[in-house]
Amino acid sequence: MPEPEFDEPAEEAGESADESTVDWAALPEPLRARLAELGADALGEMAKVDVPQHLRPVAKFAPTKRARLGGAQVVAGLRNSANFRTAVVEWLGKNRPSTLEVTSPDPVTAAAAAVLTGDDVAPHYVELVSRRVGDATLRAERDAAVVRAERLEGELERLKAERSQLDGAAERIRADAEIELERLRKRLREQGVKLREAKDAAEAAAAEVDKIQVRTAEEVKRLTAERDRERERAETERGKAQRAIADAEVARQSAREARQADEVRLALLVDTLDGAVTGLRRELALGGGTGPRPADLVRGASASQGAVGRVEDPAALDRLLALPAVHLVVDGYNVTKTGYPELSLSDQRDRLVHQLAVLAARTGAEVTLVFDGAGVVAVPAAAPRGVRVLFSDPGVLADDVIRALVTAEPEGRPVVVVTSDRAVADSVRRRGAHPVPSAVLLARLGRV
Repeated sequence: MPEPEFDEPAEEAGESADESTVDWAALPEPLRARLAELGADALGEMAKVDVPQHLRPVAKFAPTKRARLGGAQVVAGLRNSANFRTAVVEWLGKNRPSTLEVTSPDPVTAAAAAVLTGDDVAPHYVELVSRRVGDATLRAERDAAVVRAERLEGELERLKAERSQLDGAAERIRADAEIELERLRKRLREQGVKLREAKDAAEAAAAEVDKIQVRTAEEVKRLTAERDRERERAETERGKAQRAIADAEVARQSAREARQADEVRLALLVDTLDGAVTGLRRELALGGGTGPRPADLVRGASASQGAVGRVEDPAALDRLLALPAVHLVVDGYNVTKTGYPELSLSDQRDRLVHQLAVLAARTGAEVTLVFDGAGVVAVPAAAPRGVRVLFSDPGVLADDVIRALVTAEPEGRPVVVVTSDRAVADSVRRRGAHPVPSAVLLARLGRV
């Protein structure tokens, strides 16, 4: 624990400083320790009135700590307070009289007694103790120097022995190094000869490599040119082959499409002729075999032979749908926007598809429904049975799809096109189809 710090006490009122010739600041350390010990012992049992103000905290310390922690303050009190010093002498005289004997054989004890009692011999004892302390210090330093010198001598002897050993090892290493150096010189001379031979061989090889590189470059250049020519010929032949393959594929595709179209037209024509024959037989049977009417024999006039007219009512549409193998083509949005424009496009399509499915089931007609594909988010995966639903491709109008459907049919098959678009109606009429306004179909579907 560090010693507590106290201010040096000033000379207290009613007390006089020591007038002896002892220099308290120059007291040797053993003497200061003895004075601190004696003052601390007396301080613990001294009356409070005899204790200087600055030593009262020290008096509260434990006896074993008082001299160690407050020794400096106790010595300062002995130096500055004659009353405190007198009280200490009185306590020692009563309790430890031997400590006040100036004639004590122990110089430190005699010096402490002389200083406390103010004896005239106090300076001499202080000087004696200081000298003995100095002598003891010198003896300790001398002993330490002797020990250090002996240690250094031992270290020197050890170093000498190690040096002798190192000298011997160095001589051996030097001898071995000379032998190794001579061996390395010999190998170096041998390697020099081999190196010159290798250099000559490398130069010859380099010259040969240069020649080979020149020949190789020329050969590579020739082969590259030849390869390029062969590649150009191959590309030309490949292009010709690909064009021939493409032309053959186009020809085959055209032939297949023409054959399929012919087969379809032939089949539809056969069905149409069959239906016409069946209808003719039914009409002949209905006639009862009575022969022609008088009006049928009038000369100068003849009945209409397949002229295409405009259908204006649902009954006329029913007669067309009763024809054998009839094909009903419907312009989807033209019908739905005429009939129920308030619905969304998806709901319009669904409603018309289901109505046409019912109509197809009742009439047996082939029904094709065409919508513009623009703006369609999702095309239905499947249509109801009996209705073919088509969406025009990007960039293609539904009107053009309808015209293509009419053109694709064989001549003689009845085709009915439902649209209110005048241009479409006129174009399909010229192709032999029967145009029907959207309102007529909506009226017919209202009865389904």
